[in-house]
Amino acid sequence: MSAMPIGAPGWPELAACTASIARARMALAMSLRLARPVGIAAVCPGAWVSSAMNAPKRYKTGLSGDFTGMGCQRFVAGPMPALAWIMGYALSPFVSSFRVAMSLLFSPLHLPSPRGGLLLSNRIVVAPMCQYQASQGCATDWHLMHWGNLLNSGAALLTLEATAVLPEGRITPKCLGLWDEQTEAALAERLRRARALAPQTAVCLQLAHAGRKASSAVPWQGGQLLSPGQGGWSTFAPSALPHLPMEAAPLEIDTGELARICDAFVTAAGRAQRIGVDAIELHCAHGYLLHQFLSPLANQRSDAYGGSFDNRIRFPLEVFTAVRAAYDGVLGLRLSASDWVEGGWDLAQSEEFCKRLKAAGCDFVHVSSGGISPQQKIALGAGYQVPFARAIRAATGMVTTAVGLITEPHQAEAILQAEDADLIALARAFLYQPRWGWQAAAALGGTVQANPAYWRCLPRQAQAVFGQVTIGQR
Repeated sequence: MSAMPIGAPGWPELAACTASIARARMALAMSLRLARPVGIAAVCPGAWVSSAMNAPKRYKTGLSGDFTGMGCQRFVAGPMPALAWIMGYALSPFVSSFRVAMSLLFSPLHLPSPRGGLLLSNRIVVAPMCQYQASQGCATDWHLMHWGNLLNSGAALLTLEATAVLPEGRITPKCLGLWDEQTEAALAERLRRARALAPQTAVCLQLAHAGRKASSAVPWQGGQLLSPGQGGWSTFAPSALPHLPMEAAPLEIDTGELARICDAFVTAAGRAQRIGVDAIELHCAHGYLLHQFLSPLANQRSDAYGGSFDNRIRFPLEVFTAVRAAYDGVLGLRLSASDWVEGGWDLAQSEEFCKRLKAAGCDFVHVSSGGISPQQKIALGAGYQVPFARAIRAATGMVTTAVGLITEPHQAEAILQAEDADLIALARAFLYQPRWGWQAAAALGGTVQANPAYWRCLPRQAQAVFGQVTIGQR
């Protein structure tokens, strides 16, 4: 490329780039921390035209796309993506609204299913969080408020809390259920009203049975096992082994009861389909019933459902296969990838189990850990469960969700850039910051949908978060 004469069109802008070399070097260092930058975007004021944006091709080495015209211009990097990222950073002195458009967190993702799949607008998932606010298993106005709030969070997928397929499968007497017409009607009505107050957002329902961890007090009342005289009920498990040594032992589930529970999952999935959810997640984590069958710490049966690996995964696979046969939407499973206890369920078994799930038609796996034993020794830290998601994704090629102490937008972005997961789930972070998705969009140059009533709320530096919206007032 020949040198540009002083005073030629575009000279002031390129001079500004040269003067910003220190910032460019910083950008390079930052880009090396992100595995695969894929481009940059410029958002240009409608009345502003830069000669740099209209420069001849020879001044655009390493970039591709249309730089001409007014308004919003978006382009992706060519053979030198890091250089493109640097250029976007270096140009920022005179294009004050440049945004890095390499965010995978705000890229779409297609979840497959037999009926055609589900397109998510971004990779942010609200993880399921029990609220302990149901009445006899029925959703209440608390859920209307809670879901309406989270549907306005900027996440592309909201996962509703663990929803029991049978009354005795609830964790607490205040847990949500979906086992009869009354619970179905209550959930359908609150969800319909919540969705009417928010932008179009996909909804996933988590179906669950708590097994030996059922019949508990709500957490703020201690969380202890409740006896029938305290408003609790008899609990059931793969083996007559209590979760805590001082607790009454659960009843061992016989094969007839296994069939009834499996049928309850299938029936609840049918109810979920009538309600109009976009996806279903089976809860096979955190020490609840399906996880109890997987773990030798909770499953010491001597029949076809206990002992060997193949026997221990048999009932969870039977439940999944039965639900898959009855439900043609997106169907996934939440899994504890490790018990964090010597001799318990571990990552190697999780990888093999997920291969079986994939063969059975599983569309995604949501990778968590722990919950089966009070003896667990969890190595807590930022993103501490991400290595499990990475390993399962690498072993199976499945769409994988990472969760667990992921709290910052750039942390979430780095996980995706490193190909450790396909989706990022947050739970308590959304309770504390219900607009976390908006903040992530502002930090990463993404856009989210929002109810028009909120369009005027953005601070000056985040005006592009809702995209090209217009607000007028007399």
